[in-house]
Amino acid sequence: MQAKENFSFEYCRETADWLQARTKQRPRIAIICGSGLGLLADSLKNQESFRYTDIPNFPHSTVTGHDGHLIFGELQGKLCVCMKGRFHMYEGYPLWKVTFPIRVFKLLGIEILLVTNAAGALAESFHIGDLMIIRDHINLLGLAGQNPLLGPNEERFGPRFPALSDAYDGKIRALAMEVARDLGYTSFVKEGVYCMVGGPNFESIAEARLLHLLGADAVGMSTAAEVVVARHCGLRVFGVSLITNQVTKEYDTQEHIDHHEVLEVSQRRASTLRMLLTELVGRLEWNSLSNSDPEDNQTAYQNGT
Repeated sequence: MQAKENFSFEYCRETADWLQARTKQRPRIAIICGSGLGLLADSLKNQESFRYTDIPNFPHSTVTGHDGHLIFGELQGKLCVCMKGRFHMYEGYPLWKVTFPIRVFKLLGIEILLVTNAAGALAESFHIGDLMIIRDHINLLGLAGQNPLLGPNEERFGPRFPALSDAYDGKIRALAMEVARDLGYTSFVKEGVYCMVGGPNFESIAEARLLHLLGADAVGMSTAAEVVVARHCGLRVFGVSLITNQVTKEYDTQEHIDHHEVLEVSQRRASTLRMLLTELVGRLEWNSLSNSDPEDNQTAYQNGT
């Protein structure tokens, strides 16, 4: 019963009300920064920062590389809000809590969600340091019955059975590839399929081979659940993975990956990812990417619809 109560529209609105009472900024773009990728959040101008521990109902980050701040500000003249650190099921949170900020973003008037993560490469065509624009995902947790939309559906957020055949916005992906070409990044910016697993352990060799056979190009422990909720809420989504390691698929190797190595690669490539996303945000045009009016969103929020 507790989960149903905390899943409620009113619970999310309490958090949105608290934030809107403390900042006059009304962003339309939300950005989730993955492991070691908080540099983008630091780039925002006219920042207003809130610690997760101070925000009502917000979970707390417990993982190294996830700073734990919600930052409002401007990027390329557009108002954004950045999560500097996200939440994971392996931290002990249920998926509805992991994805709780997405519903708050919806109530704040967010229309586009940009998600980043650190991921391991399953496909041989991907190399450490590559940026993989996410074309699609395999939500392994969801296929196993662990879905953030479990429980009574809240129609004010979205439909009971949302479609995910267009989970990652095609127009924004095409725009990102155009940005990559203009920046001279085409040698290491590619498209691929991301797979979300539960973690916190890295994959066994047999598991890695299975995921690759399923069609996954990269694997990580986040993102897909957030995208499910974002699409349920009607947000447009763009995702990108920084490839931080090659996932071992052979038994005769002595290579092992650990989280510190993931963070080291993230920190080395963070400025490149920041440039790509900064230019992407600068080129987003609402009339071609969104069918909604921000004033309509705000009116709907105030009316509780």
